[in-house]
Amino acid sequence: MTDSEYMDRAEALLKAVETGCDRINDETDADLDNQRVGGMVTITFANRSQIVINQQKPLHEIWMATKAGGFHYRWLDGAWQDTKGQGEFFAALTQHASGQAGQSLRFAA
Repeated sequence: MTDSEYMDRAEALLKAVETGCDRINDETDADLDNQRVGGMVTITFANRSQIVINQQKPLHEIWMATKAGGFHYRWLDGAWQDTKGQGEFFAALTQHASGQAGQSLRFAA
């Protein structure tokens, strides 16, 4: 993947996360606060826990930090996949965000 392709895909992922937070706030009482600074999105939950998602440009990866730990994702076969074989980014974000929010949430590309 070229640097330009990485940036396009990484930007699309971060925008999807922001859009997902806005949709969840419109549809639920989860009260997510999402803030974007450059290549990083921080989601803060009502209980003050956070999920941080950021671009790792030199590695062409996306990193996600949650209460459960840190995860690295690379573009593979048309999706952002965990570098340790633990699945797709949006499925993991859904799982971790639901756990931290204490209710079922859904994120998608």
